[in-house]
Amino acid sequence: MPPSSTLSSKGQITVPLEIRRRLGLKEGDRVEFLVDDGRTILRPARSANNPFEKYIGAAAPAFRSKREINAWVRDLRDEE
Repeated sequence: MPPSSTLSSKGQITVPLEIRRRLGLKEGDRVEFLVDDGRTILRPARSANNPFEKYIGAAAPAFRSKREINAWVRDLRDEE
């Protein structure tokens, strides 16, 4: 008999240990359900790629403190 689970009143299921191990799932992981040609597939959720990720760290930080940021804003506003 294949692994199975019972649906709770809240629509929750427990993924059997054998399936969690097979999919490499651990506590806190997200899963997604795909419908393909009449079959429903459970798989680990794929993270959406951040289009800006390649730019992280490209520029040196312009400000070292909140005080520097506030001084810059005051200067833009011509405040003393």
